[in-house]
Amino acid sequence: MKKIAILTGAGISAESSIQTFRDADGLWHNHKVEDVASPEGWRKNREVVLEFYNERRRKLKEVEPNKAHHLVKQLEEHFEVQIITQNIDDLHERAGSTNILHLHGELNKMCSSLNRKLVYDCFEDIKIGDKAEDDSQLRPDIVWFGEDVPLYPVAIEMVKQADIFMVIGTSLQVYPAANLLSFIKNDAQLIIINPEHDGGNYGGRAIYVKENATTGMQKVFDVLVKEAK
Repeated sequence: MKKIAILTGAGISAESSIQTFRDADGLWHNHKVEDVASPEGWRKNREVVLEFYNERRRKLKEVEPNKAHHLVKQLEEHFEVQIITQNIDDLHERAGSTNILHLHGELNKMCSSLNRKLVYDCFEDIKIGDKAEDDSQLRPDIVWFGEDVPLYPVAIEMVKQADIFMVIGTSLQVYPAANLLSFIKNDAQLIIINPEHDGGNYGGRAIYVKENATTGMQKVFDVLVKEAK
């Protein structure tokens, strides 16, 4: 059974009505990134940061996985599938996918401000005064700008082993995630699904599907499953 590694970004969740960060009307339009997604912002005003992610968590309860999420899940019937997602939502999990690496953290997790290894489930608001077992303020278990990406080496190994590497709904502008493409095997197939991305330096090698996540994923799914039979 062939191995597929799938890198997903904001575009796959946008069709579930999760507001993206980088679009003109996205989350960064109303918030400075340094205020809500950086260690400096956390030190400056913890209440603003907590409320930003509390609101994201509340909205997450109102949405459902879309067709693209479910098609990714269905690929597991034909391939060994490993998802590497830049998204902090839980839509892949709710669609039933079983192998998911959250490169940038999870909205439904919280951790100690002093020890990132102290991680807890989080499905409600985090408030000022909520403490971890080390008596530090709890914070969202999110990788902020300027912080290390601890799971990146794990993601690299997944990409190295993949026979097919698929990119869905990401601009490939956020590093180090975008650099994962440089670890693809020489004989691995590369598929990029994005309505606005031209494949960049990989355009000559990639099978480029200029579609949104749901329609693009359906086309790719049909071809891959047919070839797998």
